[in-house]
Amino acid sequence: MNIEEFREHCILKKGVTEEFPFDAATLVFKVMGKMFALVPLERIPSQANLKCDPERAIELRETYDGKITAGYHMSKVHWNTLYLEGLSPSLVRELIDHSYELVVAGLTKKIQAQLKALD
Repeated sequence: MNIEEFREHCILKKGVTEEFPFDAATLVFKVMGKMFALVPLERIPSQANLKCDPERAIELRETYDGKITAGYHMSKVHWNTLYLEGLSPSLVRELIDHSYELVVAGLTKKIQAQLKALD
């Protein structure tokens, strides 16, 4: 999966915005103002950081040794770095969805209701 395909999958989700809050080279995807994906655009090979359930994060790192690692410059417990070219697009989409769902689940009930009301 390339960066553009990654971006397309992210921005199709409800309540998602994209921005560059850290620098001009790190694209951040947020749902209702909360980060769920970061993409350092200038890194080669292409990478992305995604939030992940801690137990699943460990399992993924063991299964995809070197292709999924502890989150670079992120909480090593809750974030993974994915090397996109080394993984199947279906797995990357699944992990984007997982990250998005974790962040949505952590939103307040009020913000979850606002998200649900979006068209």
